[in-house]
Amino acid sequence: MTRSLPKPEHLLNRELSWLAFNERVLDEAEDPTVPLLERVKFLSIVSNNWDEFFMVRVAGVWRQLDAGITVPGPEGLTPRQVLEAVSKRVHELAHRQHEIFHRIIAPALEADGIAILHPDELDERQRAFAGRHFHETLLPLITPLAVDTGHPFPRLGNRALVLVTELEAEEVLEGTERLPFSDLSIIHVPTSVAPRFLKLPSDRGFHEFIPQEDVVRMHLDHLYSGYVVKSCATVRVTRDGDLPLEEDPSEDLMKTIEESLRTRRRGMAVRLQYEVGLSQSLLDLLISELELSPEDLYPTEGFTAFSDLMQVYNQLDLPQLKEPVLRPVPVLQIEEAASIFEAISRHDILLQHPYQSFDDSVVRFVREAADDPKVLAIKMMLYRLSPASPVAAALERAAERGKQVAAIVELRARFDEEANIAWARRLERAGVHVVYGLPGYKTHGKACLVVRQEGTGIRRYCHLSTGNYNERTSRLYCDLGLLTARREFGDDLSNLFNLLTGYTRPPKFHQILLAPNHLRKALMQRVERERNHAREGKPARMILKANAIVDPEMIQALYEASQDGVKVDLIIRGTCCLRPGIPGLSENIRVLSILDRFLEHARVYHFANNGQSETFLASADLMQRNLDHRVEVAFPLVDPVLEAEIVDMLELQLHDTVKGRSIGATGEVLRRGLADGPELRSQTRLYELGLAASGVGAVTRRLE
Repeated sequence: MTRSLPKPEHLLNRELSWLAFNERVLDEAEDPTVPLLERVKFLSIVSNNWDEFFMVRVAGVWRQLDAGITVPGPEGLTPRQVLEAVSKRVHELAHRQHEIFHRIIAPALEADGIAILHPDELDERQRAFAGRHFHETLLPLITPLAVDTGHPFPRLGNRALVLVTELEAEEVLEGTERLPFSDLSIIHVPTSVAPRFLKLPSDRGFHEFIPQEDVVRMHLDHLYSGYVVKSCATVRVTRDGDLPLEEDPSEDLMKTIEESLRTRRRGMAVRLQYEVGLSQSLLDLLISELELSPEDLYPTEGFTAFSDLMQVYNQLDLPQLKEPVLRPVPVLQIEEAASIFEAISRHDILLQHPYQSFDDSVVRFVREAADDPKVLAIKMMLYRLSPASPVAAALERAAERGKQVAAIVELRARFDEEANIAWARRLERAGVHVVYGLPGYKTHGKACLVVRQEGTGIRRYCHLSTGNYNERTSRLYCDLGLLTARREFGDDLSNLFNLLTGYTRPPKFHQILLAPNHLRKALMQRVERERNHAREGKPARMILKANAIVDPEMIQALYEASQDGVKVDLIIRGTCCLRPGIPGLSENIRVLSILDRFLEHARVYHFANNGQSETFLASADLMQRNLDHRVEVAFPLVDPVLEAEIVDMLELQLHDTVKGRSIGATGEVLRRGLADGPELRSQTRLYELGLAASGVGAVTRRLE
């Protein structure tokens, strides 16, 4: 049966909803209750988010325009209308971002002895320090690129800081043609070898920085001897960074992706950020050379690209200006057992990151499996790997010790392709069976299976998760995991890995729900079940927590459930195309978005089911790409104690009145929290509850 889809007026545009989410991130930068350097961090996060947004989403809209597509999207907007609306909104938000930094945050930083200095503000000691840095570090790497009749306009690197310098020769050589903008030179600032913000020697209690581009600007006379510098401005180009691969079964996937990565660096320009002082003649030249439209132009004040402010945050050890240091909550079941396998064999273990240490649980699980002589095989799905991944290193060691190791490595994990390719090659050299998943589908699920020989025979130990096997993001993202030795989960993961590595087709899974095969249908069936309960006059409720809800079919199902009287609570961090609270359509749907020091990343799908509740943890968001075009894994919490713990967590988050924002029908923030109530910050409260349950007291070590 084909479900009817929502009317266009009942959906929010995906790109504009994402920008509304990023505006909520910007709110954190403006919030005076947030520690000062954390506000700097949020400003950086906003800019990094915009970078990726332009590289992927805006570039995608431009590709539609270039292809001549004029068909409206599900919400009724054509690609041209989307581009114009996005450009207008980003310009408004970028102006607000500059206002927050220059009018609020920079003065507050200066009051605490922290400053980003202009060259004119440096004292003699600092000028000498900057000079040594220029001559010893930057100058050997700088390559000025002339632009004239004999030198074509160079390609500006993606997100690279570039100085555009207008020069005039002190003496004009005979026969030399003078260009309308005098002589032009381009310099790529080598920020890859040193932090963008150079920390200067300062008096005790002061922390002063200067941008690298200003260090270069201070010493242009060393580069352009015989020329007068008429103007110099910083520009930054953002290019199409997506990898829209058309897979050919006869082609090597790794080779195809490596070639596409080189293409990413040469993608078309979709945004130009430039200093306000850039002359109109140079701006016109850049527009022509980069083939830009008016929507692509973003003037900046002070310095270009706030994304690098994270480097200032990282260089300052000032705990009084940051969130308090936290000690990870111990996983008592693991710590009190002789081995992690003994702990899992006793009962299921629920993991809540970053409150509980990823290293002390998941990394330990894989490391013990690699070192345990009783372990015969390890199979694992790897989506995002860090360059120094301890998980991948443990798999490598396991293979070298003769264990059977299989790794499903997703080479197309956006912006992590290079790290994944490097590990895939390294694992293959160690003897790991490396597979790249099913043709045409990204493998986005997160699961690990360990096969162990024990006295009673073979036993399988499983880890399933909502988050990646990445130790870095595990300290920044809120994710949930399950360690279990239940036979049905072992059967399911064995069948899943056989499906991914071979051509087997298991008739059914006992516990897990798999996309693209079963997950959409299973979720729809459970939504329909709640509708039936509501029609029968029984209590009916769902709590769905995800990063995004975009899928029109799922949105329509929730609208219909609301109209039947089902109470629907959505905890959606980012994009939400559903319009809540509209009479006759969605009056029983509430949407909460939580933004705090840790990124809410877990997906949880809870169905009340008239007292026989079901709660699933999942790797999949409520988006077409997750439900139909990726290999995703959802898994139930069959231990009622663990399920109750997660439902309590969801209820607590729904009552967050500090960092929870109630979202309205047009995507606007209505209030903090879904309703009035006592002050409650859910992330802080969850951490405190974890400490209390573990009996741990004082705070000693950073989670991030």
